[in-house]
Amino acid sequence: MKNIYKEWLTPKEVHKEFGFSTSTLAKWRMNNLNIKYSKMGKYIRYARSDIEAFIEANKIEVAS
Repeated sequence: MKNIYKEWLTPKEVHKEFGFSTSTLAKWRMNNLNIKYSKMGKYIRYARSDIEAFIEANKIEVAS
């Protein structure tokens, strides 16, 4: 069975799976903020583990 989860995602794939807009991702890259990314030639890629770590680190617990 083929693994449906890719390890490296394009900005469009990040948007589709996690909801971060491509423009927000671009702004964060320009200002070196938030999610780590890699540049492979002219291509931007995000490691799925870095996105998940960012989400986990920014989780806000709400008391009920």
